[in-house]
Amino acid sequence: MLFRVAARSAVVLSAAFFLAGIPAPAQRDVDWAAYNGGLSGDHYSRLKQIDRKNVSRLKNVWTFDTGEKGGIQTNPLIVGRTLYGYTPTQKVIALDAATGTLQWKFDSGIEGSQPARGLSFWTDGHESRLFAGVMNFLYCLDPATGKPIPSFGENGRIDLRKGLREPWQDQSIALTSPGVLYKDLIIVGGRNPETHPAPPGDIRAFDVHTGAIRWVFHTIPRPGEPGYETWPPDAWKTAGAANNWAGMTLDEQRGILIVPTGSAVFDFYGGDRLGDDLYANCLLALDAGTGKLLWHFQGVHHDIWDRDFPSPPALFTVKRGGKTVEALAQTSKQGFLYEFDRLTGKPLFPISEKPYPASTVPGEVASKTQPLPDSPEPISRQRITEDMLTTRTPGAHAWTVQQFRDIRSGGQFLPFTSDGKSTVVFPGFDGGAEWGGPALDPVHNILYVNANEMAWLGSLRPADKAAGGGEKSYRDQCAICHGIDRAGSPPSFPSLVDIARRMPDDKIAAAVHGGLGRMPSFPNLEGQRLKDLIDYLRTPPTAGAVKELQSTDARPGPRSNEEYGSGATLYVRRCAVCHGEQREGIAPAFPALIGLGGRMTASQVASLIHKGKGRMPGLPAMQGSDLDALLRYLGVSDTPQPAALDDASNSAQIPEYTFAGYRKFLDPEGYPAFNPPWGTLSAIDLNTGTYLWKINFGEFPELAAKGMKNTGSENYGGPIVTASGLLFIGATDHDRKFHAFDAKTGKLLWETVLPYLGNATPATYSIEGKQYVVIAASGARDPKTPQGSAYVAFALP
Repeated sequence: MLFRVAARSAVVLSAAFFLAGIPAPAQRDVDWAAYNGGLSGDHYSRLKQIDRKNVSRLKNVWTFDTGEKGGIQTNPLIVGRTLYGYTPTQKVIALDAATGTLQWKFDSGIEGSQPARGLSFWTDGHESRLFAGVMNFLYCLDPATGKPIPSFGENGRIDLRKGLREPWQDQSIALTSPGVLYKDLIIVGGRNPETHPAPPGDIRAFDVHTGAIRWVFHTIPRPGEPGYETWPPDAWKTAGAANNWAGMTLDEQRGILIVPTGSAVFDFYGGDRLGDDLYANCLLALDAGTGKLLWHFQGVHHDIWDRDFPSPPALFTVKRGGKTVEALAQTSKQGFLYEFDRLTGKPLFPISEKPYPASTVPGEVASKTQPLPDSPEPISRQRITEDMLTTRTPGAHAWTVQQFRDIRSGGQFLPFTSDGKSTVVFPGFDGGAEWGGPALDPVHNILYVNANEMAWLGSLRPADKAAGGGEKSYRDQCAICHGIDRAGSPPSFPSLVDIARRMPDDKIAAAVHGGLGRMPSFPNLEGQRLKDLIDYLRTPPTAGAVKELQSTDARPGPRSNEEYGSGATLYVRRCAVCHGEQREGIAPAFPALIGLGGRMTASQVASLIHKGKGRMPGLPAMQGSDLDALLRYLGVSDTPQPAALDDASNSAQIPEYTFAGYRKFLDPEGYPAFNPPWGTLSAIDLNTGTYLWKINFGEFPELAAKGMKNTGSENYGGPIVTASGLLFIGATDHDRKFHAFDAKTGKLLWETVLPYLGNATPATYSIEGKQYVVIAASGARDPKTPQGSAYVAFALP
């Protein structure tokens, strides 16, 4: 049987569309029938009608307004005369790709709130199927009508929570990038939370006809599987993520699936997952038909910096030593570009294990080395130094210098500390390269990649296990993004200060259970735990909450003796001199006592108090009510703790440390605290690893109006490249521009202002001999810009 799986720029057979009930396109029609243009991930089109000479004449030919606010990151599919895409709430739409007229809309009844970056189109020449992720469901739709195909899964859909871990109802997964189609399989990963509890990031293949599971690859290995030894024993029962949220690439001819994975939870502290943690942060080459591992490369060992591989790799063919090599190029958040022989996993340029500092956080053991490619040079700067700090104004410079001297800036892979001092992460948590991925001209082997140059700050603080239920849930699952102080880092991570006054309880609950934008869902927070969390959000942040760039001790102030009774007084008098007022300890001499109740029983602690250990003297006189009060204060008892290891939904044991929250390193007016570029666009020769050109990409309109132009800006969404030598890209935050560059020189040839930000990867296609370029636009990433969403198409007049 012939399987047609959304090939790049395919000329679709009229007979296949006649049999499928879809209008037959003309032979001159060229599709964009797979995510990012093709299974090879190269964002390339062979179309040439729009070229360097006439691109300046491009005009807007149609706009489809979704009628919804929010974000669209969709790279739409165009098959025949139909464009398939999403709205911000994850309704699936089909448009006439020549006119923008709505053909049908599928509303699952679920108000989707996660990114939806694309869909998957399958046909065997006799029937066709459209696969669409909506939150935790994978739908199989009739592409002619938009109706679910009931023979697939359970009435046309699969619940992706099932089969990951029990209880399945408590698992959190969203299909934010589309599945890859291979023969009669659809292969998917998914987005998981970045804190405990999170399910494992299994890669799974389902039958396109029935939805039955065909194979599973465990990214957190089980006993007897290779890689199991890189985790603590039985970690697979409780460890989470190591997931593929970015999408995959397929060498269809050879049946090789390339899967980039992200970090394991908790993102910033790995005391409960000591080891390299295979297959987190890996490039996996799998047999697409069976899921068998062919080779792997781990880009970050024991990741404690959220350094996921952010996009699918691009495939290409290159000559090495007179031989043809089937290769791939993989970008990274760190700003590195890796090139491999995709058949063997052998790097095309040497990769060296470089030494990095050890962690000073008790319980953490950072990897001694990390793998860095010798070539090409990084696409983003690798370290912030004082001479790079902003000179935008004298006042901004003076303020930034003062702040910079109170933070740690040591370049890549510098472990966070728990001493209240912030550490610079540069490139930031959003790259370097990001989810838009690169474009690759397979004729000339030139890779084009846009990158961010934004510094972020991070720090750890001891987890307060004596906190009440609501505060405990917030610190464990919300503070990583919104900060201990709930101030967030807008607009990426909104402030939750006074959130209960701005949103009713049911809206907060809906956001917690369904996720929202970059926020994953937390179905495990329900009942009393959810009520406690909402109640906590009603209270004002504590006076001791950490503030951005605060250089003093960020730990919470000691609670009153009245709150804890005599146990607190006894602790301060007898224990705090060594173990700290907040039980944080002083590593390695004096261990932290935070979370002691999860490690020892009351009897064991009492024995230790009476007999002493190491540098700790015995206190045999500590007896009766005094001993009971101290044990209560330390949170220990002889009854099992709630988060027992055999409870898969809660076991992930609250980590010993909490991330203080994402913070961008900004000056007092909200601009990057260092000099440009703040975003770049580069062309790299993959044959030699050399840069052909590199330009600043994006700007802030208000700064440009004052003469500070071409600074670069954060940018999300990737480029596409055409056979006529054009590079199309939106991506830039703030300025709403859609651009066309000369792919050979980097010269700007055309740009236009979109109705909203173009934070998506465009697509190009032709209908009846006419070439179009289309991009999804939405305002979610910058609330200062117009809000709304639309698909906007351009063509020559």
